[in-house]
Amino acid sequence: MSLPVKVIRSQRRKKSSAARIVNGVIEVRIPAWMNIEQETEAVAALAARIEKKRAISETSIDLMARARSLAHVYKLPLPHEIKWVLNQNTLWGSCSFNDGVVRISSRLVNVPNWVLDYVILHEITHLVEPNHGPEFQRLMERYPKTERSEGFLEAVALGFS
Repeated sequence: MSLPVKVIRSQRRKKSSAARIVNGVIEVRIPAWMNIEQETEAVAALAARIEKKRAISETSIDLMARARSLAHVYKLPLPHEIKWVLNQNTLWGSCSFNDGVVRISSRLVNVPNWVLDYVILHEITHLVEPNHGPEFQRLMERYPKTERSEGFLEAVALGFS
């Protein structure tokens, strides 16, 4: 459930806008000179970012536990670190092959477990195969819900959620 939003125009703000939660309300502070179109855009972007942070902080999902379980079942290495990130708006996840860090898009906080597991498995498979070549595909085909997960993610990307 989204929090209510309160917009505060400030004469002191010259360029930047900011948002935070105060007593259960998202307070968005914007420069007083902004027109309605600029205000609408700034408020939507900042409120969405706050809601993403809130969803991550309120989730009970333990990404490392899920990665550990998947790595064990599929005989893959465990990432050094796995974390939610807010700034992946086109990727579902990413993996830094050299340092073993996996990042999972906050857009996946509310997807079914089998979809999240698919994305985590995809990223930890990159710890073995950095590219999407035949060996990577062979490793991913072991996950029984690969095709279903890819279809789900494609539908979400197209706005069918």
